[in-house]
Amino acid sequence: MSELLFEKRDFNTEQILALNASQLDNHPIVYILYNEKKKPTAYIGQTVQAVRRLKNHLRDKKRKSLTRTIFIGHERFHQSASYNIETNLINYFIAENHYQLQNISQTRSREMHHYYQKNFYNEQLFEEIWDQLRKENIVSDTLENLRNKDIYKLSPYKELSPQQVEIKNEILDFCKEHLDKPGNHVISIAGDAGTGKSVLLSSLFNTIQDLSKDKESLLNKKNNYLLVNHGEMLKTYKSIANSLPNLKKKNLMKPTSFINQMTKSGENADIVLVDEAHLLLTKEDKYNNFHYQNQLEEIIKRSKITIVIFDPKQVLKIKSYWNERLLEEITNQYHAKTVKLTEQMRMNANPDTLKWINHFVSKQLLPLPEENNDSFQLKIFEDHASFKAAIKKKDNEVGLSRIVSTFDYIHKKDGATYMVDEEGINMPWNSTNDKWTWAEHADSIKEVGSIYTVQGFDLNYVGVILGPSISYDDEKDELFIDTAKYKDTGAFTSRDDMSPEKIKQVKEEIILNSINVLMKRGINGLYIYATDAKLRKRLLELKRSKKK
Repeated sequence: MSELLFEKRDFNTEQILALNASQLDNHPIVYILYNEKKKPTAYIGQTVQAVRRLKNHLRDKKRKSLTRTIFIGHERFHQSASYNIETNLINYFIAENHYQLQNISQTRSREMHHYYQKNFYNEQLFEEIWDQLRKENIVSDTLENLRNKDIYKLSPYKELSPQQVEIKNEILDFCKEHLDKPGNHVISIAGDAGTGKSVLLSSLFNTIQDLSKDKESLLNKKNNYLLVNHGEMLKTYKSIANSLPNLKKKNLMKPTSFINQMTKSGENADIVLVDEAHLLLTKEDKYNNFHYQNQLEEIIKRSKITIVIFDPKQVLKIKSYWNERLLEEITNQYHAKTVKLTEQMRMNANPDTLKWINHFVSKQLLPLPEENNDSFQLKIFEDHASFKAAIKKKDNEVGLSRIVSTFDYIHKKDGATYMVDEEGINMPWNSTNDKWTWAEHADSIKEVGSIYTVQGFDLNYVGVILGPSISYDDEKDELFIDTAKYKDTGAFTSRDDMSPEKIKQVKEEIILNSINVLMKRGINGLYIYATDAKLRKRLLELKRSKKK
């Protein structure tokens, strides 16, 4: 094979046996089995023995609906390359959301690894393959558009880091060991924003659901759920379920719906995964139909095993107030353990930049780090016009670049337009829609997003507006948080089990947490504009006094 070989055939015995005489047999290849029905179905694989592998597929009852094949080969293919391209195809097919895939996950996770000339196969050659698939009308969207979709970023087939693989396998072993033991069992996954918690959970849930259909598995026929108290994230998980055989929307729920459903039926779930557990309620909320005192505790009671993703630095409401001590108070009542993700997976920022952000959200102001990392930009802006122009420029260049703000402006769910910083930024607050994700919608560049639209999601570049509640204390040389100016009234709904002093402390924590979440959305850059004049002046001074 002297170049990319792309061959279409019917999926039948005659056409498969004819491969014996072609260049494709006994070489590493990638193949796609598919049909063109009203609800198209596909299976993506790779092999070094095409005839034998495809004959096995012909005997598989699950493949009977598939009528066409595409074979992809290249003279420079080896198994690492074909394996890599197979994984990429699965991820992009999931992102395009056109085919129901028949692929199921491996027992052990796919792990990121490097091999000779990986960039050639992973980028240059894969783009050529995708372009050919578009010409054949097998797929339609561009790789650039699909890469910016949260479905792609949260795909259960994304390659995991060695640390993620180790933790995933540890959790699977925990489930198999404890599922039939008496009592309730809890495993917590801790990690800062951007450490790959949701990607790990997505991969883990897909594998658990695949194993629930595997007669040989200890997890066979188990009743499992994934819960998330975040409407935008729930939409993403449900979109992924459109593409994979064993993910069902009925098993993807909000916590209150799960609790009330289990209470009504009198049943218990087997394994329950909770994403963004820091958003769980820690007091009764009649408005949201939650009539207990703590959502996590009620979930654990209704589950044999509960797997919890938790980051106390992402708590955004008093009624959802958590810290490590409160989590331990609950989990220590059960058979519990904790694992921790420590590697920054989202941001291409160097350690000095991450240190600067982490100090900032602890109210400490450091000189800006040197720009010694071309893959991430940390910029402070002097005026709102250049700030807006810079983000719009990045959106034109690479897409998925958005402006977000601390919740310092009035916003109501009445369909009216509310403005952010009318005397400066003067852009409308985000609109919401059940059919699309705010960050991905093209018109979102004309709006300012809130913490509730971007928590848990990736952006290429994020422009963060620090509103009036974020000021500067020149005596202490640190941030001054004015909780009275924070406009998220729902976040500050009071509770009887906290003293006034504690409430004051928690309000400040919530605002700092919101900054932490907003500042850690960008993969390639963080642009900052402070509306408060004192803070803006100090940030510009720090920009000019970079370490030499």
